[in-house]
Amino acid sequence: MSQVSLPDHAGPVEKIWHWMFIAICALVFLFLIAPILVIIPLSFNAEPYFTFTSEMLSFDPDAFSLRWYEDFASKEIWQRSIQNSFIIAVASTILATTLGTLAALGLSRSEMPFKGIFMGLLISPMIVPIVITAAGIFFFYATISDFIPLTGTYLGIILAHTVLGTPFVVITVTATLTGFDHSLTRAGAMMGANPTTVFFKIIMPLILPGVVSGALFAFVTSFDEVVVVLFVASVEQQTIPRQMWAGIRESISPTILAVATILICISIMLLATVEILRRRSERLRGLSAG
Repeated sequence: MSQVSLPDHAGPVEKIWHWMFIAICALVFLFLIAPILVIIPLSFNAEPYFTFTSEMLSFDPDAFSLRWYEDFASKEIWQRSIQNSFIIAVASTILATTLGTLAALGLSRSEMPFKGIFMGLLISPMIVPIVITAAGIFFFYATISDFIPLTGTYLGIILAHTVLGTPFVVITVTATLTGFDHSLTRAGAMMGANPTTVFFKIIMPLILPGVVSGALFAFVTSFDEVVVVLFVASVEQQTIPRQMWAGIRESISPTILAVATILICISIMLLATVEILRRRSERLRGLSAG
């Protein structure tokens, strides 16, 4: 029986509440997804407007065009921005995944003291407003600029995005390690395997779905981040979100809608990957996929 279906003995009140609950959920979902539903068709507008033309509403084929996607593909500033976004996101994801996985492994050990304090510190970038975090990073970079110049460099942005992405890796890997059977590592050690072999042959295959999920969240966090980039980046490190922000403020063009549609498609693919990994993780841990 489906999870949303009613039992045969349900009364009139239960049936009314059931359909009201479905309607409320549908309205909430529509409210959340409405901006996406508006952006996608507008990105195919043949005219340089941010509104639906009468021709579009009448489904006139001439009212739709790929001109804004072609504009995105042809302009060097957009190509440089997407190149910067991928370079920064990939590099920060690798660092965040490595540091977050090591931190989660340490927090999963029973003899680890002050777990709550360390966990709170590690996930604090998720709790503290991003503007405060960005300002703190900017002033920290300014303080050490005489020794290590990080403001206006790729390294500075990558390190800043690593700070923002690491909490997601810590949380996902820690959740994966919650049901981990540590007797497997003890058995591997008893068989003569060194800690490195135990990690790569036993621990890593079992926590890999959580590691990959955390890496995907870290990648999306870096790829979509704009506030920190506004604080610490220079013109050379222009990313896609910063270029979209500049386009909205300086020269409004439906090219921004085309870029937003592309980012939506990327996000959907990443979320689908996370869901597939979650189901795989549940199967590996002997749980039913829900």
